[in-house]
Amino acid sequence: MRRLVALFVIALLGAAAYGLSGSSSGITVNNTSLSGATFRTELSAISHNNTLQCFITALDPTNYAPGAGGYSIKASGAAGWANLRVEGLAIDQYVTRNLKYHPTASELTQAKASLESEMTQQASANHLPCTGTSEAALAAMPAEMRTAEIEAQATSLYLVSKLKKAIPLTTAKMKSYYSAHTSDYDTLCISIALVLPADVGAFAKSQSAGLSVVALAKKYSQDASAKTGGTYGCYAPSSASYASVRADVTSSKLDAFPATPQVISYNGATYALYAAVTKRTVTPFAKAAALVLSDLRSLNASSANTVKNSLLFAAAVHVDPAFGRWGLNTTGPEVFAPATPTKGDVTGPKKLSASGSATYK
Repeated sequence: MRRLVALFVIALLGAAAYGLSGSSSGITVNNTSLSGATFRTELSAISHNNTLQCFITALDPTNYAPGAGGYSIKASGAAGWANLRVEGLAIDQYVTRNLKYHPTASELTQAKASLESEMTQQASANHLPCTGTSEAALAAMPAEMRTAEIEAQATSLYLVSKLKKAIPLTTAKMKSYYSAHTSDYDTLCISIALVLPADVGAFAKSQSAGLSVVALAKKYSQDASAKTGGTYGCYAPSSASYASVRADVTSSKLDAFPATPQVISYNGATYALYAAVTKRTVTPFAKAAALVLSDLRSLNASSANTVKNSLLFAAAVHVDPAFGRWGLNTTGPEVFAPATPTKGDVTGPKKLSASGSATYK
């Protein structure tokens, strides 16, 4: 798992552009510093290499692009990368100094493979047709950046392995978790009823009177599936829609709509959505493995975020104002993009002359 939270979380949505030239004090976390020159080189690589951009986008889907100037990146992008570098430095320091861990050459090789695998999996999960491979993306990083990311992967994996609530991402542990939660990975066949708000009361009365899922869907559903009694399809854990389908099914009973529906917007109108499982089929571990891995990563990330925030709260952090500002968000400390004026706040440039002067809004 990367940095205990999503890998390379880079939000490049700001309107202002920050140049990558000039002097800077960079980033300092406790007694460890990253020079401004090194940080700018990393920003340049992220901003100008398409393969690296694509795999970073896959890990945290955002819209980003180079800034307006040559060799520049948007302000929020600089802040986003600064935030991940701060987190990495804080974790590396803790693992090195408190847990006395120094990755071996073999462990670094494993961390590199883990990082590449995660980048590839996320590109596939987010349906991004990246040109090149995750290996190429890693190779496109400047040497110091690549070394730092692999070491951060190694130390993050080691720290997660030491968390009491963390589950090691080994095949044996995944199978053990799957065996204890087999029903969470059943192939689900579902039926739905998309009901107008005005009909919810009548739907509830009919449901209490014992009408079946098929009868309720045919009578009240506004979806095209009403003709077949609400039959909507079957979903295996390998399906891209499985996670959302699993979350939508709130009743554990077969052939029974839940008492309380979800309220959704569909085609510009509001509906009550009822979803019922009509059939469950046990899915073999081999077909559920990818989702089991995703679930375990989410569970580990939840535990790890608590530790990460504790480290960041205790850290003495300095970030060059050109890259962002260190502050406290509702979810914990992080680097924010500095406030910059919008285009509407600045007048167009005018030449100074004896008969005129610059004007400002």
